[in-house]
Amino acid sequence: MAPMTTVRGGKLVGEILVQRGMVGPADVERALEVQKDQGGALGTILVEMGRITQEQLMEALSEQFGMEVVDLPNITINKEAVDRLEYSVASTYRVMPVRWDGTTLTVAMANPLDVGTLDQLRMLLGCETRGAVSNERDIAEAHQKYYRREDETIERLMEQFGQAEGGVRTEVSSETIDLESVEEMAESAPVRKLVNLILLTAVRERASDVHFEPYEDDYRVRQRIDGILYEMVPPPKHLATSIASRMKVMADLNIAERRLPQDGRIMLNIEGRPVDLRVSVLPTMFGESVVLRVLDRSVVQLDLDQVGMRADELQQFRFEIAKPNGIILVTGPTGCGKTTTLYAALREMNEVDVKILTAEDPIEYDLEGVVQVNINEAIGVTFDRLLRHYLRQDPDKILVGEIRDKETGDMAIQASLTGHIVLSTLHTMDAPSAVTRVLDLGLEPYLVTATLESILAQRLVRRICEECKEEYEPTDEALWQLGLTREQVAGRTFYYGKGCDACMNTGYRGRTGLFEIMVMDDRLREMIMARSSTGAVRQAAVERGMRTLRQAGLLHVYDGITTIEEVTRATIDEEI
Repeated sequence: MAPMTTVRGGKLVGEILVQRGMVGPADVERALEVQKDQGGALGTILVEMGRITQEQLMEALSEQFGMEVVDLPNITINKEAVDRLEYSVASTYRVMPVRWDGTTLTVAMANPLDVGTLDQLRMLLGCETRGAVSNERDIAEAHQKYYRREDETIERLMEQFGQAEGGVRTEVSSETIDLESVEEMAESAPVRKLVNLILLTAVRERASDVHFEPYEDDYRVRQRIDGILYEMVPPPKHLATSIASRMKVMADLNIAERRLPQDGRIMLNIEGRPVDLRVSVLPTMFGESVVLRVLDRSVVQLDLDQVGMRADELQQFRFEIAKPNGIILVTGPTGCGKTTTLYAALREMNEVDVKILTAEDPIEYDLEGVVQVNINEAIGVTFDRLLRHYLRQDPDKILVGEIRDKETGDMAIQASLTGHIVLSTLHTMDAPSAVTRVLDLGLEPYLVTATLESILAQRLVRRICEECKEEYEPTDEALWQLGLTREQVAGRTFYYGKGCDACMNTGYRGRTGLFEIMVMDDRLREMIMARSSTGAVRQAAVERGMRTLRQAGLLHVYDGITTIEEVTRATIDEEI
């Protein structure tokens, strides 16, 4: 059955309301002016203005989208329809199941303009879905009436699995596989419900990754929140194959292939915001390990003012990216926020008179006004090959996802020599060691000194939760780990998070960056030409005013942003 979200006759809701005589053209014009200034749906604005009733709006939306109108307070919904859609999904997508005919689930929608909701419900539920028009208030009241929300937890679902006798139990070897059995497991209602609940929980708790890990005697599910892994309630071991297969189905991967790694993606729209789940499947000794990378733009702040730079660091970095040509490197280990910093820089540089090209592996966020290209080495679309063609595209700024070989480095140098700013990343522990790294790739020192403008190293540390933040007195051992004495911190106040519901009793909520900016000058260029040691370059940079990562972390501790333990964990290798 075709989706029922297309606009019938191509009419707009304002046009329908005028034709029905519910409002005049002047009312629509005023509502459009409000919409331009404040945003929001035109029909909702007209309701708030008192020009139409909620019922009249629902009738107009019904005509616009070819959907029936459902009067939720005055109908009885049978249990079979409610059981098809768990509360966690219904509340997230702001829908209410109203009818199940054996093949199609009809759901009342608070926002029929969200045309992707029905498609995503089809994917999550494994059945055809049809939309009907309702409103937020009636749907919320129906949720209260028909759902027992205390049951909608992973813990309760695990109890149900433990009590159930008919759970799917299948041992599938890596050599033989019953494809029909695997498909049946992946589409079974309990497995779909469990996977949906885990995914929605991870998004709501701001997890950056979710790990599904099979072992010999158990099956672990962990989520990474603010850089730290936390274990979730473990599903039964016999569901490992079912869960992996379900996620492969959602990511459109080959469920019959269990010997090779696979990569895919799942696109969701959670509570009105797009969420991209990158799926990585890895065959292991005891089954398939699945890791989901959660890319949620509402959590990531693509704004240089929000990444955690101090005022002087922000001023310096903005000065660097405003230069007309040269190479700027952002360095650090995996997961330290390099991509976020670069995206924030691109967003700031993105003006009408600036042409920006990127080569990424993979593209993590879509930036409007920026030409982004995904690396695909299987067909020869590599960093160095793209850079060669980029020079013919008349760019002003170029982002290279990573300089990982000599060829890419050489092309980045050529791009900067021909009058372009090139931003890229490296995987090194600090800014001075990036110099050694680029020389180890085989790049000529004289070309590096001619093009390299600055290197920014960074780490992420957890922020103290503002809801449970308290003063405390650090121990001598904690101070010693940062190379401090009681005399040096006399008169300073230290804070920690006691733990509360807002931070899930961790004492931390959110993360911020620590930054180390090494700006090239004549002395440092001479040292590069002489191939001086990393330690010597670091010492010279500090003498010229570079603030190390540990020093930046210490300032964050003094400001009450993070804790001594976090800085010690993130900068343990950064001592001069």
